[in-house]
Amino acid sequence: MQFDQLRRRKFLTLLGGTVAAWPLSARAQQAAMPVIGFLSGRSPAEAASAVGAFRQGLSDIGYVEGKSVTIEYRWAEGKYDRLPTLAAELVARRISVIAATGGSELAAKTATKTIPIVFTTGGDPVELGLVASLNKPGGNVTGVTFLASDLGTKRLGLLRQFAPNATAIAMLMNPNYPSTAGEIRDVQTAARSLGLQINVLYASTSGEIDAAFETFRRQRPDALFVGGDPFLLGRRDQLVPLSANHTLPTIYPQREYVDTGGLMSYGTSVADGYRQAGAYTGKVLAGAKPDTLPVLQPTKFDLVINLRTAKVLGLTVPPSLLATADDVID
Repeated sequence: MQFDQLRRRKFLTLLGGTVAAWPLSARAQQAAMPVIGFLSGRSPAEAASAVGAFRQGLSDIGYVEGKSVTIEYRWAEGKYDRLPTLAAELVARRISVIAATGGSELAAKTATKTIPIVFTTGGDPVELGLVASLNKPGGNVTGVTFLASDLGTKRLGLLRQFAPNATAIAMLMNPNYPSTAGEIRDVQTAARSLGLQINVLYASTSGEIDAAFETFRRQRPDALFVGGDPFLLGRRDQLVPLSANHTLPTIYPQREYVDTGGLMSYGTSVADGYRQAGAYTGKVLAGAKPDTLPVLQPTKFDLVINLRTAKVLGLTVPPSLLATADDVID
């Protein structure tokens, strides 16, 4: 009897130790789950499709949010001056890697020299000071460029085809976006060679967008060029109707504008860029060093034209543009 009681006490002691140890083990595994800091100048609702593409890229490498990785989100919601504070918040947390998107790339790079950073940017990463070179980024930063600012000259040429008699072109730009200065410089250089006058107006709030279009009403430009900026993309539901109300032939940097009813866009896929950034983030989590991952560049650029909008505006799409369009919305 005493032997059985002794054996029973040993069993209960062993069982109790196992039960007590299990939560500790589970907590340790949970604590070991890598954490991604997702920093963006956009808003969560407007960037939902981009975030979905980012998660898909992560999943392609084997990381699923909530199961094998945690993502902490920080949104500036178009207020780029908030980005340094939001970046500092992420650095203060136990972050494995920062995904710097939506115009936040410079804020992230300034915030840390040690935590790996994977960016998306519309500008030239070398010119912006993000990396030493595209093939050998160096340091703790790499990512994906949409080359949005570098396509300004091409977009201006396409806009000129749509409005061959145009002499005055308005540009709507966000002064707070890192790539704005380079895009304006390239477009103005191209405009001089075409004999075009460029008038740049700036907007970094919804109210400033309305004010810019009021200026357009007074100045009566022949066409409008919208800059490649995440804030402006997030205000496409405001921009597109304003452009239509002013009967302005307008070219945009992303097809999302055209899907909303915009006239024409030329650029690369935002969703594909975010998917690539997600995949790169997964590779960094798996042990890859940012300085060994070359900056990814787009290889395909799409011209998208909305024929319905052209008809509503009373505009005739040149056959040359229709022949080269990658997608036509009718």
